[in-house]
Amino acid sequence: MLTKIKFLTAGESHGRGLLGILDGIPAGLKIEKEYIDIQLGRRQMGYGRGGRMKIEKDQVEIWSGIRLGETIASPIGLIVRNKDWENWKDKMSIGVPEKKPKKVTLPRPGHADLAGVEKFGFDDIRNVLERSSARETTMRVALASVCRKLLNEIGVNVASRVIQIHNITDTSDIPKSMSANEINDLADNSPLRCLDKNKEREMIDIIDQAKQNGDSVGGIFEVFATGLPYGLGSYSQWDRKLQSKITSMLMSVNAFKSIEIGQGLSSGEKFGSEVHDEIGWDGKNYKRFSNNAGGIEGGMSNAMPIIAKIAMKPIPTLIKSLRSVDIHTKEKKDAHKERTDSCAVPAASIIAESMMCIVLADVILEKFGGDSLKQLRAHLKASAKY
Repeated sequence: MLTKIKFLTAGESHGRGLLGILDGIPAGLKIEKEYIDIQLGRRQMGYGRGGRMKIEKDQVEIWSGIRLGETIASPIGLIVRNKDWENWKDKMSIGVPEKKPKKVTLPRPGHADLAGVEKFGFDDIRNVLERSSARETTMRVALASVCRKLLNEIGVNVASRVIQIHNITDTSDIPKSMSANEINDLADNSPLRCLDKNKEREMIDIIDQAKQNGDSVGGIFEVFATGLPYGLGSYSQWDRKLQSKITSMLMSVNAFKSIEIGQGLSSGEKFGSEVHDEIGWDGKNYKRFSNNAGGIEGGMSNAMPIIAKIAMKPIPTLIKSLRSVDIHTKEKKDAHKERTDSCAVPAASIIAESMMCIVLADVILEKFGGDSLKQLRAHLKASAKY
């Protein structure tokens, strides 16, 4: 789905670390390690995170593609080392150790475990769970930080907030007077990235209850992007539609189960007059009296904020394990346990922001082009419509 930007990640959850390559970023973009580290820190926030977050304090190492603080249009290489590697050298050894580690043979319901061993013919689930772990999203956030910085430089901002944990819902509207960055600052000051303090307390209670019962909870969060011009994406082909690009990228993230653009599912139970955003003219620009479409019409951005809601299922690794079957003996046993979170929804909202940043940077470069940031700005100034 991406046409201008390419990215690739590598690494296992308890291996030496995570590697990433990002290609297609124009020259002349100022980017610093500290900027990327801030986004990595945001991913590690959130009430309900487990013991792994106490071990890992994620920081990036920039290996290529940046010189004297600016991108040079060559592939950007990043590394995030796993501090926990010291405790896993034997289990995750690249070579063959004298004493082979114990195999994991009890697949977890809701995880990639069983399908993975059946697909590849493994007799050890660790070969699956190490790469299918959400730890991989650490590098996605790092790479996407470069795309986020590019968007910031041209006035596009991406933010998010948590609106539901389990069955506790924050129904408050996003304050129209606040910018995306201001909303992110406000959300980041909440342990759950929730804007309603009363609902936040109820959400914390339900997370505590789940943890006490050895269980986990999921939730829903909202991602939005502002400052976008008309015409990102296209109506001309299925794979060029903006919602196709956004949904495919977001749904590639572990545990994301559904996505809505704008009113989403509720559109199906309303009359057309209640759904479609009427058009006006303020003497200079077109305006909308609502944004039920979530900023996308006919596969293209319509200069309104893009709004997406994503549902994340509960983490499948439970302290109180679910029923499973040993892949060797076929005995009925409880599923394998790894360190886990009781709730990772706040972190997931940051990951979703990051995926949105990659897509938007790609479609902006596709439409406006430019080998350097200076050229991109000139092309936007000459032809972008808002």
